[in-house]
Amino acid sequence: MIRGIDATALVSISAVERETGISKDTLRIWERRYGFPRPKRDGNGDRAYGQPDVEHLRTIKRLIDLGMRPGKILRQPLKQLVQISAAHNQKPASNSQHQQEIERYVGMIKQNQLPELQKSLNQSLMRYGLQPFVTDIISPLNAFVGEAWVSGELDVYQEHAYTEILQNMLRHAIVSYEKTEVPPKLLLATLPREQHSIGLLMVEAALAVEGTFCISLGAQLPIAEIVKATVANKCDIVALSFTGNYPFKLITEGLAYLREQLPSGVEIWAGGSAIARTKRVVDSIRMLPTLNLAIQEVGIWRQRHLSKKNKSA
Repeated sequence: MIRGIDATALVSISAVERETGISKDTLRIWERRYGFPRPKRDGNGDRAYGQPDVEHLRTIKRLIDLGMRPGKILRQPLKQLVQISAAHNQKPASNSQHQQEIERYVGMIKQNQLPELQKSLNQSLMRYGLQPFVTDIISPLNAFVGEAWVSGELDVYQEHAYTEILQNMLRHAIVSYEKTEVPPKLLLATLPREQHSIGLLMVEAALAVEGTFCISLGAQLPIAEIVKATVANKCDIVALSFTGNYPFKLITEGLAYLREQLPSGVEIWAGGSAIARTKRVVDSIRMLPTLNLAIQEVGIWRQRHLSKKNKSA
């Protein structure tokens, strides 16, 4: 329960949407389909929710972000959902060399030590260099932050504050690398309904060291616009990022449709935590669950195309 909030107070559906990240339309659908949540009505006849319902919904949202289906958890009591959440709350694997450092950063986020966090991350960037910083520190740190949020150890505002610090750092670091015309040229984007673009920024940062030219279009881009931008900029690869709560069915459908619309010579790469959590593959798509694999693929792409060029010479 949120500190300082009266347990008996009722809040509007808009407030519940802001607090939990669950849309008003979804709340209404769940109410009709599953009988939960069951709101009261305020003086104007509008839906109003108690704080226990808000806490219940926050736990449900955490479990959905872990990949669980609403139909399997919405009718379960809060106590059981908390137990399920705790069972999933296992710290992600991390390089033992950086384990303590990463846990220290998570502690700073929990304690709202944002100036100290920014200073320490900058020192880490200077110490390791951009590419190792992204692959060895930030990738596992993001996993730790995500698990802490899912378990309720971090509030939404704390996760957002960390993300803003990281985005500013990476953008500043990227501009220090000169973009070259050495292929491949990558277009970075996310499909509609994928709001998170931090993965794109991490890819751009990791590949900037390789002299790779990346055009980032950010989050939630319609497929038609991705195709237009790819053709207009003569991109060799379209790289898409998917977070863990993005439905795999939508991933496969979106990738298949994008493959149909793009020129056959353009490769499609898919990465992010959703790709890392599945062993399934999509035809004609390079599934890259880690940043290190993306870096390797750039080298492989260059070797393959250099070989083709030499044969045609």
